[in-house]
Amino acid sequence: MAVADCLNKYHNVCVLNMSSVLSWNNPLTVVGRRDMEPEQLKQKVRTITVWRRGAQRAPHKPLLLLYALGKCVRGEPREIPYAEVDQQLRELLIEFGPERKSCHPEYPFWRLQNDGIWELSHADNVERRRSSTDAKKSELLKHGVKGGFLTEVYDMLRSDPKLATGLAIEILSRHFPMTLYGDILQAVGLDVQLEQTLRRRRDPNFRTRVLRAYEYRCAVCGYDIRLGNREVALEAAHIKWHQAGGPDVESNGLALCALHHKLFDRGAFTLSPHFLISVSQFVHGTQGVSEWLLAFNGRLLRQPQCREYLPDEVYMKWHGREVFRGPARGFPTTALNA
Repeated sequence: MAVADCLNKYHNVCVLNMSSVLSWNNPLTVVGRRDMEPEQLKQKVRTITVWRRGAQRAPHKPLLLLYALGKCVRGEPREIPYAEVDQQLRELLIEFGPERKSCHPEYPFWRLQNDGIWELSHADNVERRRSSTDAKKSELLKHGVKGGFLTEVYDMLRSDPKLATGLAIEILSRHFPMTLYGDILQAVGLDVQLEQTLRRRRDPNFRTRVLRAYEYRCAVCGYDIRLGNREVALEAAHIKWHQAGGPDVESNGLALCALHHKLFDRGAFTLSPHFLISVSQFVHGTQGVSEWLLAFNGRLLRQPQCREYLPDEVYMKWHGREVFRGPARGFPTTALNA
């Protein structure tokens, strides 16, 4: 029995030692745990928790993920100091987020760790807010907290550039209109061939119905160039973005030329309750700004064929609150009398 006991003890020690060796050589080799697969990562990105209050936009986490994806694709360090995020994400929120009195990059930086793809370091002694579990911005800076994708996520993205591209398009398509994709990708340093990756996820008849409602002319400038039987650079814009729950109905659409569509989605102008075009005070420039934008300030939007197609006040108010870069310019007397 003594010999048998010794043999059993020796066997158990060998098994434990072998398990330790496996775990040491491969940190991801853990009993009962599987490595994250690409499809699992995609699903986690699709289902990140985004702050919601009514119809308000909250692109904080999406923009932080896109910023981190850009750094990952460029081979920069996995962990990003909060001090860097505070500045860079703030600029992205000002540029592509809704107008707010203040923006808080610390919230997505801290909360993203709850979504299963992000982690923080040097955060153990960070003091939380009394009213919530969020960290104070001053504490993140004080302790030099860093955040980044989980190691396995970072390694997966580094080894598969197509996966990183796919995730970027997935994030954009869920949170921003297509007119902003190029600007956002450039801002975060992602080089994506959009024409090869974009997919429409909306009613294919929306464009046809909206253009017909406005008689195939831009509702701002009247542009209506055709090449043969096809309209060129004439588009159907959502007033309340499709990504924010805006429906594919004529009263939520405008026929706009490509230029005014881009300006509308960037918040350069909006619509007043009386269908007057209202231009942002932030608009400026030398070539074209007067002819293509300021000249229409205070003018009546070109009317659709039927009153039922007129922009719905609910959607116009959403655009004015969530997209428009206010304050608005005053209306010139000449425009009001036109």
